[in-house]
Amino acid sequence: MAIKPLQNEKELLLEIANGDGIAFAELFRAYHGPLTKYIYTMLESVEICEEMVQDIFLKIWENREILPKLDKFTAYLFILTRNYTISAIRRMVKDKKHSQLYAEEVLSLNESEEIFNVDQEYQNILVKAIAELPPSQQRVLQLRQQGLKSRQIAVEMGISIESVKKYQQWATKSVSKFLKLHTAITISVILSMN
Repeated sequence: MAIKPLQNEKELLLEIANGDGIAFAELFRAYHGPLTKYIYTMLESVEICEEMVQDIFLKIWENREILPKLDKFTAYLFILTRNYTISAIRRMVKDKKHSQLYAEEVLSLNESEEIFNVDQEYQNILVKAIAELPPSQQRVLQLRQQGLKSRQIAVEMGISIESVKKYQQWATKSVSKFLKLHTAITISVILSMN
């Protein structure tokens, strides 16, 4: 990842270390685009890229007192980004395994175990809807189903609480759309058979 340092970078870093939010916003604007592009080349998910860039800059803000001591901020930024990306890839692999096991478990339940208080056909559609979600959203739903709170999910997944809330919101919206579409199709097929 080749990022050209800002001309006034040293001054910005010193101002940020002193809590200057405007200087931080300038740094964010300067590096947001290149970081997102770099992460996207590996993860190919705009949502995950945006979330990671926000998490990286949150980390920079939280550790702002070290910024003036850095010889090369871009090297620090690269290492931070690389570490976040590697962690995200590991989580995605882990989440994929968990979501597959979760989907298999849901499918293996018999009709008398109505997890969502609906019939088996609806459960099957729900499982398909969840399987269509990105791994991180699937994992949030799975952990929520296990009774974990947002803070616990954030710790388990290594993401911020805000990310948990966003993933759940996106997942709920996607699943709702999927269910509306597919239950409407199922109902129309049943009606056409009568």
